Amino acid sequence: MLEQLSARPESLGDVARFLRTLSDPTRLRLLGILQDGEQNVTALRRKLALPQPTVSHHLALLRSAGLVANRRDGKQVFYSLNRQIASPLAERRGLNIVTDAVELRISHAGVNGELSRQAPLPDADREASRAPVALGE
Repeated sequence: MLEQLSARPESLGDVARFLRTLSDPTRLRLLGILQDGEQNVTALRRKLALPQPTVSHHLALLRSAGLVANRRDGKQVFYSLNRQIASPLAERRGLNIVTDAVELRISHAGVNGELSRQAPLPDADREASRAPVALGE
C-alpha cells in the first residue's frame, strides 16, 4: 500500500488538505448544524455564537473542500451539506464523508461539538488559575 501512496504524492497532498479542513472544531460544529438542513449565515452565527466574518471564513473553507454547497436567495446565502460527499448518519449519530480518496465516519460527538467545548472552571479553580506561581520554592 505504501508503494501506491508514494507513487502519487499529489493525491497525498489532497488528502492532507482535506483532513486539515476537517481538523477544526468550528468546522465540525458547522457540519453538525447543517445536518438539520439548509441554514443562512445569520442562523449559523447565532448557533455558534461567533462573529459573522469568522463563520463565513469557515464556510468558505468547507465549500472549497466540497463539503458544503450554497445557494443565493436575494442578498442571503444559504448553506447545506453537499450530499454527494457528506451525509448524516441515521438518527443524527454522526456524519459520513466519502470522496474519491477519503472515506470517514465522524461520530455524533465529533460533529455536534461535545468534544470541542470546555466546561467552565468552578470559581475556586478559576481563582487558583489566576494566582501567581512561585518558581523554585
